[in-house]
Amino acid sequence: MKNKTKLYISIVIAVAIFIGALITYNALKDDYAPNTLADANSTQSDNTKKDEDVDYSAPDFIVEDKDGNDVTLSSYFGKPIVLNLWASWCSPCKQEMPYFEEAYKNNDDIQFLMVNMTSGDSKSDAKAFIKEEGYTFPIYYDIYGDAATKYSASSLPMTIFIDENGDLVTYAVGALSDEQLQQGIDLLKQEQ
Repeated sequence: MKNKTKLYISIVIAVAIFIGALITYNALKDDYAPNTLADANSTQSDNTKKDEDVDYSAPDFIVEDKDGNDVTLSSYFGKPIVLNLWASWCSPCKQEMPYFEEAYKNNDDIQFLMVNMTSGDSKSDAKAFIKEEGYTFPIYYDIYGDAATKYSASSLPMTIFIDENGDLVTYAVGALSDEQLQQGIDLLKQEQ
């Protein structure tokens, strides 16, 4: 009988600790969540003017478009760019895709480059996913691994915001919420 009582007491204590931890986590998670957008100009003391000693140029790369033609990132300079690196097997990538679709439809003044990390994915899987979901934003394929290498994309998704001059404005590693995506787009529009 004593062993059963000790077991019940242990279970009740374990459940109480778990519930307490869950309540504490939910209460504090927003206060301690990291800011997902990094400031590409964070070395500046005055965020209104770029440090002249820092090169903010977005690294150029070659990817393949939907027709199999090679294109470079720099060929899109002249218009602000939202560059997203993703894969069809990546759950966080899939989670943020509807936000990119909506933003693409509502921002004609911004070039969206949704670059599939084909070296770790397959072009056919990526195409099937896009077709199945009905996304209309432009898809590119990193068949050479050039974009992944230039942006050190060891974790997906990754989103880079580039101004019309080809300079980095901000970036994020991990899935963006629709608010965070809009925050990055707003930063691009401030740069114009």
